Amino acid sequence: MFQPKYDLTKTLLTNITQIERLYGQLESLKIPQKLELNLERDNLIQSAYVSNSIEGNPLSEREVTNLLLSDRVPVNRDEKEVSNYFHILKTLNQESKKDIDINLTLEIHKNLMEGVKDQIKGEIRNERVVIGKYLSQLKTLPKLKVKHEPPSHKRAKIELELKKLYIWLEHEQDLPIAIKTGIFHHHFVYIHPFVDGNGRVCRLLTALVFLKSNYFINKYFVLDDYYDIDRMMYSDKLHTADSGDKTEWLEYFSEGVMYSLQAALSRVENALFKLKVEERPTKKERLVIGIIEQRKEVTSTEISQELKVSRQQAHNLLRALVEKGFLQKAGKTKKSYYFLK
Repeated sequence: MFQPKYDLTKTLLTNITQIERLYGQLESLKIPQKLELNLERDNLIQSAYVSNSIEGNPLSEREVTNLLLSDRVPVNRDEKEVSNYFHILKTLNQESKKDIDINLTLEIHKNLMEGVKDQIKGEIRNERVVIGKYLSQLKTLPKLKVKHEPPSHKRAKIELELKKLYIWLEHEQDLPIAIKTGIFHHHFVYIHPFVDGNGRVCRLLTALVFLKSNYFINKYFVLDDYYDIDRMMYSDKLHTADSGDKTEWLEYFSEGVMYSLQAALSRVENALFKLKVEERPTKKERLVIGIIEQRKEVTSTEISQELKVSRQQAHNLLRALVEKGFLQKAGKTKKSYYFLK
């Protein structure tokens, strides 16, 4: 059975406490549905951009945003990678009802690689791979510096290691979210079940573990942007756990969750403040409020006469104040009237 090793250091415990506090603050905010949808859309786009950029995708953030917002058909491999990742993220919440197992992993990998590398999509590798980089660009001196070699290179053994990981994940329901997702994140990459796409599948599955633990990662925050701050550090910290002790990696990973929640809280609070500013009544709308304070209730005809504007302008003023939450409308058609909410 899979039994990860780590120490509950003071840093790790502090990070766990902060994560719970920050997420609680996020959930306590009353976010209007329209703003919530916009924030979730922006999070998904940011995650699709960063996660693919980490793996070498050359598209800029603006190019990714334009591609995904226009919803056009991708025209090359780079665009297809980003589009596939984005559409998996969009439906990830539906997948949270499923068990995380090999079948789901293969399904995600297949969808991720669709139109990118069709010959390897949805298949556990059955060959040797190593993670590293060439120290020389010369073809005559292709010296490879190996950073990590996965423990198994046979499909049957890789599947067995994945099953052990998924059994552990299922049994550890009460483990703090940062520890559970951090251990999962490292060990999946350590096993390295695919020839290509391991990092992206891992980050998608990590997001899914958050969702299954009722942490709405796509709705509130993006974890991938923390990795993007220093990609070399992300890689180095990840591989510190290859020796067996995951403590250093978990401290880094939990700091990332904390950073992402702080950034999300700031974004939401700024968006809410901007929304409040936009919802302040204009000069003419304040005149309407003043009239209603005196009369208790008014019709659009009365506002038209009082302010010497057209019926349509009066109606627009009243409707805007209803939408901003200052007025309430009663009655229908010509018999409708307005009063302070």
